[in-house]
Amino acid sequence: MAFQTPLTIAKVITDIDQKKYLLPSIQREFVWKEEQIVRLFDSIMKGYPINSFLFWKISREKAAQFKFYEFIRDYHQTLKKHNIPANINGNEGITAILDGQQRLTSLYISLKGSYSSKLPNKQWDNPKAFPEKRLYLNLFKKSEEEDLEYNFEFLTKEESERNDEEHFWFPVGEILNIKDNSEIMQYLISKKLIDNKMACNIVSSLFEVIHNKQTINYYLEESDKLDKVLNIFIRVNSGGTTLSYSDLLLSFATAQWEKLDAREEINKFVDEINSIGQGFNLNKDIVLKACLVLCDIQDIAFKVDNFNKNTMLKIENEWGNITEAIRCSVNLVSSFGFSSKNITSNNLFIPIAYYFKTIGLPNNFETSDKFKEDRKAIKKWFVSSLLKRIFSFAPDGALKPIRDIIKSNENKGFPTESIIERFSGTNRSLKFGEEDYKVLLNNKYGERDTLVVLSILYPWAKLRNNFEIDHIFPQNKFTKTKLDFPQEKINEFTEKFNYIGNLQLLEKIPNIQKSDKDFNEWLINEHKNEEELKDYKKKHFIPNVDLSFDNFLDFFAEREKLLIECLKKELE
Repeated sequence: MAFQTPLTIAKVITDIDQKKYLLPSIQREFVWKEEQIVRLFDSIMKGYPINSFLFWKISREKAAQFKFYEFIRDYHQTLKKHNIPANINGNEGITAILDGQQRLTSLYISLKGSYSSKLPNKQWDNPKAFPEKRLYLNLFKKSEEEDLEYNFEFLTKEESERNDEEHFWFPVGEILNIKDNSEIMQYLISKKLIDNKMACNIVSSLFEVIHNKQTINYYLEESDKLDKVLNIFIRVNSGGTTLSYSDLLLSFATAQWEKLDAREEINKFVDEINSIGQGFNLNKDIVLKACLVLCDIQDIAFKVDNFNKNTMLKIENEWGNITEAIRCSVNLVSSFGFSSKNITSNNLFIPIAYYFKTIGLPNNFETSDKFKEDRKAIKKWFVSSLLKRIFSFAPDGALKPIRDIIKSNENKGFPTESIIERFSGTNRSLKFGEEDYKVLLNNKYGERDTLVVLSILYPWAKLRNNFEIDHIFPQNKFTKTKLDFPQEKINEFTEKFNYIGNLQLLEKIPNIQKSDKDFNEWLINEHKNEEELKDYKKKHFIPNVDLSFDNFLDFFAEREKLLIECLKKELE
């Protein structure tokens, strides 16, 4: 590996545009934010080093054994976030980027393309939430941020045209069309900027760093040995944003699968299952881990040696069954009322998927009466495992024995009780006692497990119907200025109002209408029909006690008893 003569940014951008530089499948995808790109360009303009790059020169014959991808030019946070496969037929050889992909993609997007990310306070399904933006540089004023000098911003076309005494937005990509100093002068004259010293200096500086300064310092690796290249890649990428093992392992998958494009299949599948129900947050790591478990690979550790050619071909052959099993497990969990909002470990999906694959991927599992008891058993295991956090450490230590139990159960239903017995007395115990229930109810408004516990208490809510966490007795009543009680009682009121005993799931509109109203008054006004009132109290575990605010402590104690009774039915 040798250090090469540095290149200009303009030269590298031209070569990327002509597909001379590509990305190997071991590269993770583009993840930089607008702020990171702006800082990169500010550093370049100030002459700061932007670290060296590592290129991999590979012959055409060897390149055909691997998968390569093109750089993203027009990035869109949902529609265009995946690199497309490159066609390397006919190439004499290619140069792949081992280190520096994020920086080079940022340069390419900024000088040749666009960046579309979601605007705050906009819905993800709103097309207008992702306006197309390009990088611009203000020629009239420096940045107002302390650690930045130049005012780079990603703007829409409309925003870039709002020029005034402090703003003249120069499209940064335009600098590639300017070839020499005389063209700089022509541009400045055409825009009536020739007398503006700051504008002249900034455009000239930008031209210099893009066209003339040899900013891209790089090493060139010419070995065709994948093992060596992977070792180099892991070493040089050990700092900064930690690379997912899945991104490295996909390099094996894409090279070794014979019929399918593993990277494309896995990316597409992850996008699909994450859109189920209220939405999930599964990633490539969990899908690859599931592949090892569902294919009965003995060693399921997430390491390179376990993704050899034989394993990857087995996964390819089973891919249809694997994806269907995972899809079914996600659909079932969604039907229980869970989503990314209240799931703390995605490993929970794997045993369910393994069970589905073991019993032959039955149809209508979520709704058929035939599987009613099975659904009940799976939900009990899922909820217990979620609350007990059995995958919070060394998940393989739980996945392997659970797989063994399911495999040996011989189609007798999901073996929840056998799994509970297997982990009894260990630090993964799934049994609940009185103390456990007290701990569950001691979760407060805003804490991580509160929504999980409420999801179990409100299975009919399913979260997909826009339910929100609401204080039954409104929190604004619990200020010390409004509590006209002895100090000891004030302390009890203020201590308990934020716990689950005073929380419920309420649909968004009724929650807005309820707002800070007195609970008893709201209850009577909103449920004038006796049957409706009775139904509400049953659904929300409202005890038959005096519901005036002064009686809050009795209400709280009695409601906790009802909540514990419900949790016991679900978990014992």
